Amino acid sequence: MPGLIGPVADEREGLLDYLAQQRYVVCLAAYGLTDRQIRQTPTVSSLCVGGILKHVCRTERTWIDLVCGLGLTDPGDDLRLAPGETLADLITEYERVATRTEEVVMGIDDLGQPVPVPRGVPWFPDDVEAWSVRWVLLHLIEETARHAGHADIIRESLDGATAFPLMAAAEGWPATPWLTPWRPPGPRY
Repeated sequence: MPGLIGPVADEREGLLDYLAQQRYVVCLAAYGLTDRQIRQTPTVSSLCVGGILKHVCRTERTWIDLVCGLGLTDPGDDLRLAPGETLADLITEYERVATRTEEVVMGIDDLGQPVPVPRGVPWFPDDVEAWSVRWVLLHLIEETARHAGHADIIRESLDGATAFPLMAAAEGWPATPWLTPWRPPGPRY
């Protein structure tokens, strides 16, 4: 996937494509990291790349559950990795969630369909009865993009890697005068 999404035919395609792009850049922050590195917290924050991946995956699943009328589930401490959770596990689960999101959204005739606001949740407004599916998708894009930025900062703090060199490495772009694809650091002597 290139750095920018291509032209879109309609609103639904645009929303899904922008969400997919943000998912992709969150995953790029983990490109080339080990299972140990995805747990590291190199900044003053307690966030780690793996925890962010787990969080955006669970957040998207929770919102799509609401769209499907399944109610709100307690994600638990989804910013922390359980022992044994691997990068491959996190990416596989995120891909499953993404596929489900696309299937659910493609099956909805009207993006204006109401999504009831769960009651008694302190961070949800009391004066709004429902959001629309459109609003939920825009919120997921916003939430995923926010955490993609967090993941970028953590990744750069781990080994200096930044988004476009990581994208160039993941996609096999040739080196140019303005961009060198990321390479894993070699042994240090």
